Amino acid sequence: MIPAPRLKTFEVDFLFMTPEAAEVISLQVLTWLVRNDNLCNIFLGASGASVDDLRTRAADVDFQGSVLQFLLMDDQWVTGFCDDHGLDYHSPSMALQSLPGQGTPHWT
Repeated sequence: MIPAPRLKTFEVDFLFMTPEAAEVISLQVLTWLVRNDNLCNIFLGASGASVDDLRTRAADVDFQGSVLQFLLMDDQWVTGFCDDHGLDYHSPSMALQSLPGQGTPHWT
């Protein structure tokens, strides 16, 4: 019988993200969207948010979740954002799961 591989230290750290780090990533995504006029307009249209909402709701965890959910809709957006910020491609998804109240419910 082959023993199960053990997680290395860097893999354990990769699996954990604090809510604070998740908020930082969501704000980075928001800034990245705002700097891309075309993509920002798509986000505004899809979310129903206004330009004022981008300023006034940036610290709102639910709004941050919607920003991350939007980014995660397209792999090219994820890779573009992550490449621009030197992040692992899983970081936006991990951030979404780490925001308070945004995790996926477990039904079992």
